[in-house]
Amino acid sequence: MTDSPKLILGSGSPRRLDLLAQLGVVPDDVRPPDIDEDPHKAELPRPYCCRIAREKVQAVTAGPDDIVLCADTTVALGRRILGKPADAAEAAAFLDLLSGRRHRVITAVCVRRGDKLWQRDVVSTVRVKQLTHSERDAYIASEDWRGKAGGYGIQGPAGAFIPWISGSFTGIVGLPLTETANLLRAAGLKGIA
Repeated sequence: MTDSPKLILGSGSPRRLDLLAQLGVVPDDVRPPDIDEDPHKAELPRPYCCRIAREKVQAVTAGPDDIVLCADTTVALGRRILGKPADAAEAAAFLDLLSGRRHRVITAVCVRRGDKLWQRDVVSTVRVKQLTHSERDAYIASEDWRGKAGGYGIQGPAGAFIPWISGSFTGIVGLPLTETANLLRAAGLKGIA
């Protein structure tokens, strides 16, 4: 009997670990890749997100039979990419841009086993209510925006700012579970809930 392949999560996101746990999956190792995540000139959000997920999965060191899972989440306002804010001022500026508007959240998932790649991306639409300055400032003071694309996390206090979504809630959080489970099964991972 052959051993099951090892699953390596190429992400430092505690949210992605929590989401995998919902599938009954615990990675054998966590190895966040270190890549340049700057968008190319005039790169559109969806192709950007897919490229970053592919580059992440290729950057993770793994054995030939290991399964590597990486994802990237991008917040897009029209053609503009809102990445992870560098500081509180940029996070506040992002929230001001999103206030009272709809935007897209794209999460691309990429799985690698040996030389084979499987990839899917999920696009969801999110509406943010019109924010008051005091709501925005209280959220910025909470520090919850740190490390989150677009400067907010729907699963935290900012969930109170979001009256409507269309798409995948888990995709907005950072790992669309239906698509991720299908990719992992395609790569040969057993025991997925």
